[in-house]
Amino acid sequence: MTTTRLDRHWRLIAAGCVLVATAGYAALAQPAAADSQGVVLGHVPSTTAPISATIVIGHNALVHGYQTKVVTISQGGSLNVVNEDDMQHTVTTVGLKSDGLPLFDKFVSPGSTTSIPAASQLAPGRYDFYCRFHPSSMRGTLVVEGTTGDGGGGPAPLTYEQPLQLPKVLTGSHITIPVKPADVRVLPHGPKTRMWTFGGSYPGPTIERPVGKDTRVTYVNRLPKSAGSITVHLHGDHHPWQDDGQPTRFLIRHGDRRTYDYPLTDGGKAEPVAFDWYHDHRMNATARNNWHGLQGMFITHSKAERTLRLPAGKYDVPLMVSDRSFTKHNQLTDPYRGRRMSMHGMTGPTAPPGDGVVGRQVLVDGRFAPYFKVATHRYRLRLLNSSTFETYDFALSDGRPFVQIGTGDGLLPKPVVRQDILLGPAQRADVIVDFHDELHKRVVLQSISKPTGAPVGVGSPTASLMQFRVTRTATDHSRIPASMPPPRKIHAPKHVSMTWRFGLGGNTKTGTYWTINGRPFNPHRVDVKVPLGSTQTWLLKNVSPITHFIHLHEEQWHTIAVNGKRPPPWERGLEDTWRLDPGESIKVAAKFTDYTGVFMLHCHMLNHEDDGMMAQFAVVRHRHDALPHGYTDGTKRHHAHHAMAAGMSMPMGPSDGSSAAASSRWSQVVGRSSRAVGLELVVLVAVVGWRRLRRLRVAH
Repeated sequence: MTTTRLDRHWRLIAAGCVLVATAGYAALAQPAAADSQGVVLGHVPSTTAPISATIVIGHNALVHGYQTKVVTISQGGSLNVVNEDDMQHTVTTVGLKSDGLPLFDKFVSPGSTTSIPAASQLAPGRYDFYCRFHPSSMRGTLVVEGTTGDGGGGPAPLTYEQPLQLPKVLTGSHITIPVKPADVRVLPHGPKTRMWTFGGSYPGPTIERPVGKDTRVTYVNRLPKSAGSITVHLHGDHHPWQDDGQPTRFLIRHGDRRTYDYPLTDGGKAEPVAFDWYHDHRMNATARNNWHGLQGMFITHSKAERTLRLPAGKYDVPLMVSDRSFTKHNQLTDPYRGRRMSMHGMTGPTAPPGDGVVGRQVLVDGRFAPYFKVATHRYRLRLLNSSTFETYDFALSDGRPFVQIGTGDGLLPKPVVRQDILLGPAQRADVIVDFHDELHKRVVLQSISKPTGAPVGVGSPTASLMQFRVTRTATDHSRIPASMPPPRKIHAPKHVSMTWRFGLGGNTKTGTYWTINGRPFNPHRVDVKVPLGSTQTWLLKNVSPITHFIHLHEEQWHTIAVNGKRPPPWERGLEDTWRLDPGESIKVAAKFTDYTGVFMLHCHMLNHEDDGMMAQFAVVRHRHDALPHGYTDGTKRHHAHHAMAAGMSMPMGPSDGSSAAASSRWSQVVGRSSRAVGLELVVLVAVVGWRRLRRLRVAH
């Protein structure tokens, strides 16, 4: 090859490299593509092959939602899912089959690809879908193309085939309840469901007692030996610490019994009327035991309440709402089998923050899709969400409002008219519904999907829960009172005595866990001492990436402020469980009366509790008093441990997603820069080679 030809050859190579580099920069400078509309596979316009598509779940999906928010397939085409996130998600249709199950409902593990065969059987139309773990932020639409009349399945109206079964009522001052397995009618057809029960039913018997009257309840553990010890917590009540359902002490072992004493008084006076509930509270097994059925309701009444002329007797209806999943033989699935609940770190798809458990079907008083015959009368409905993780936004299908008269812990000062009521796990609402002028009509109690306003707040599913059938007329002497006895006033200090921060610790390699003030639960550690008789203001703050429902034991708690503002009217009574979206804070206050001892606070998303989000406070006569035997004062080592835990915490980002977005932008900058440098090196090598060859030519 001549020198002239060599020279021309290398100049062409160099020019080509420059063009490649320029093209690379141009490509890197292009803006990010909009949300993908689905990956179309195998669509050849010249053929009649069905169109298929893929739903992509990108990183940090609980903030950003599905990467493909709209996907299109033709009838008979396949629908696939790729999960690029580091936690499990679902793709679940809002539309249901006649049996109440979703048209499709697919769990997708982190880093996996799966298909949804049921989608190819759908009739042409639009089908909304969502993630059951993150229904607020993760929503999308499947479009099935085809010709009307081509056949295929679609949503069907839910049929209400079995009557609501109210639990048996117990009213005695000393009650004995066996805790035992039993076959329970849950689904309308097929075999009964084997559950762990209080007294042989799910829910367990409803205990009704007058306020101020001492009540003793004896529980006898007749569960299988493999179930282990149990402990029972009366949620919302004020009582001694030995009777609070301690997670590791005062347990009821297999074959044993224990009597719990509930005086139903506070500061020497009768407690306010309340809608409480009782459930198992065993450490690392609370979620499992509640899922299997260990739940019941506890209602207190007073003579003063009767003067308000609220609906009473058969017009006072407690409704426990919970979710479960079942096998084809009507038996409970067991999402906890083989699952290692740990407060010191978990790895894998069910590690925090992906440790929630949700059921496919929603039950009311233990039955799926029941109906309840009512009269043209006002009804008092006591709504309780006893699910382990799920949130419901309750509404009535005909648009009529609820009139909320109370929380779980007592009556509100004034009634509040509400179109819908959002309740998370353990939250309750005491409401009046008016069925006058509704004779022969049917009204459905449902959960509606409603954005929470928080980018990663836990939302609510769309579901029909039960049907009211207005079948008869009735004379109604009840009324909605203009006002009700307010809770006893306290003078809440402006100074915050204790701040509780609810976070996420660990890392994906060694394990993640939920924390309070940077530490997972330790049953031997007390995090603060509170003098008996004092009134304190506490601050609850969510520094984690998802919503929590924080429950404080023992006292009559007042909500002082929500995110620095006065609480809404429906939170101006007594409370024991508060919703905290990421970044939110709530001030609460209580007077610590009657009892010394160790009490708990925790998230009532029960997997969060089992996986570390629980702490303890001790009520003492004097601040320097010794703690009960076996407990240590965690405040002495708090600062050093907190610093260490902070160093271990996962950088999940604030609730508005700005940190995640900034991180994503920096990742893009680094990636583009790296690729650009690589292209520049190619050019540099080419230029250096050309110059060296030219020098060699000159030298010869």
